[in-house]
Amino acid sequence: MNNRQVAALPAAIAGALSASCVMAQDMADGPPVEISDSVFGGDFITIGIGGALSPSYTGSDDYVVSVLPVVLGSYGGVDISPRAGGVRLDFLPDSDSGVGFDLGVAARLRNNRAGQIEDAIVLQYGELDHAIEIGPSVGISIPAVLNPFDSITASTDVMFDINGAHGGMVVTPSVAYTTPLSRAVLVSLSVSAEWADESFQDYYFGSDPANFTGPALDALPAYDPDGGGFTSVGSNLLLGIDLNGDVTDGGLGLIVLVGYSRLVGDAADTPFTTVRGSRDQFLGALGLTYTF
Repeated sequence: MNNRQVAALPAAIAGALSASCVMAQDMADGPPVEISDSVFGGDFITIGIGGALSPSYTGSDDYVVSVLPVVLGSYGGVDISPRAGGVRLDFLPDSDSGVGFDLGVAARLRNNRAGQIEDAIVLQYGELDHAIEIGPSVGISIPAVLNPFDSITASTDVMFDINGAHGGMVVTPSVAYTTPLSRAVLVSLSVSAEWADESFQDYYFGSDPANFTGPALDALPAYDPDGGGFTSVGSNLLLGIDLNGDVTDGGLGLIVLVGYSRLVGDAADTPFTTVRGSRDQFLGALGLTYTF
């Protein structure tokens, strides 16, 4: 599964849950609910499972279905939020009101071209190794931007491969706007990008005919990336629905996600994209969550 493209989904879910912990009486039936009186007032956990339809590798125009797990929560003052293929821990306690700051560590497993390669030509270049990326994560959250219950959250993860796959560094900034539409329904729009260093670009986007195991005439043109740079920009739209009509008491919920990203730089110019795939990358996901 192309984990890079779904990176904004977990952050949107986490922001959406916290934004929905207080509801005005004119937005839903019943009185307002403070965070301290909701399931999110202390330690809690949300687990979920779903399916995602995404490109089989970064730049592919073949789409595959993959399992999408979701785990987030808060325990002992440490906030736990998922990352695509991984997790993020925030060690700064949240502010009761006003601007909040995040500081922690993020880790993930990147499986780009490590499996589910649908293109027969790309497959003959062999599967790549899984990258294990880990590094610091910082963020800021601004509440009550356009109404008393919305928020804007900006975050950046800086992660390094410790498994010797691409052996490089990846920086992923994102910005999300989240607002509840009722006590049971919320929406979150996020914009994200990915920057990677030269080692990353060479590993995933370089093309060497000597690595091709098929007939020589079928090999892709040679391509040598220019160096570090941005690989993609994109946006995701998330809809969250509490199935009993009140997100503040936990229980079952439904998440729906649609997304689009555009490859840029070497990710867009590599023959794995230009000859065998597409610069336009689409995403759809549907999942079920439970909060307690």
